Amino acid sequence: MSYALLKPLTEVDYLAEEERAKTKHEFVDGTIHAMAGASERHNTIAGNLFVACHAARGGSACRPFMGDMRLRLEGGNVYYYPDVMVVCNLEDTDPMFKSLPCLLAEVTSPSTDGIDRREKMSAYLKIPTLREYLIISQDSPVVDLYQRHDMNQWHTTQLGTDDSFTSVCLAMTLSVKTLYATLDF
Repeated sequence: MSYALLKPLTEVDYLAEEERAKTKHEFVDGTIHAMAGASERHNTIAGNLFVACHAARGGSACRPFMGDMRLRLEGGNVYYYPDVMVVCNLEDTDPMFKSLPCLLAEVTSPSTDGIDRREKMSAYLKIPTLREYLIISQDSPVVDLYQRHDMNQWHTTQLGTDDSFTSVCLAMTLSVKTLYATLDF
C-alpha cells in the first residue's frame, strides 16, 4: 500500500488559499486546520469582551479585533484567529493580519480547551508585545488571566463570577460578570 505525502503549504500559499476559502483556517508549520463555527455562548462572551475593549480604548491608538483578524506569529509559519485581539502598536499596519498584540483572548469549549491552554498559550506568551492573555470558559464563569506587568514575568490568576481585573493593556477594569452578561449558568 502506498501513501501520498502532502507537501506543506508555504505562507504565501496559505494566505492566497485563505482569501478564497469559505471557512477560516489556522496555519501551523505548513499545515492548515479548519475552524469550526462558534456557539451562541462563545459569540456572546467574545462580543462582550470586544465591546468592553472598544469602549476602553478612548482616544488611544489601541484597536480591538474580534474573530476574523489573523494573528501572524514571528517567522510567518503560524497564523491563528484569536477570539479577541487588541493591538496598540501603530507599526502593526497590515490589513490582513496583525503581529504585535497587547491583549489576546480565547473563549474555550471542550474541543478547543487543550489547544488554547497548550499550543496557543505557549506561542502567545512568547510575543514580545503581549501583556495579557485571557482563557475564558464558555461553559462556566471562569477566566484564567495571564498578565505580564514587568515585561519579563507572567502572573496567573483564576477569576470567578464575583471577580474583576484591571487590564495592563487598556485603561479598564473588567468584571467577569460583564464577560458573561446575558448568559445563565
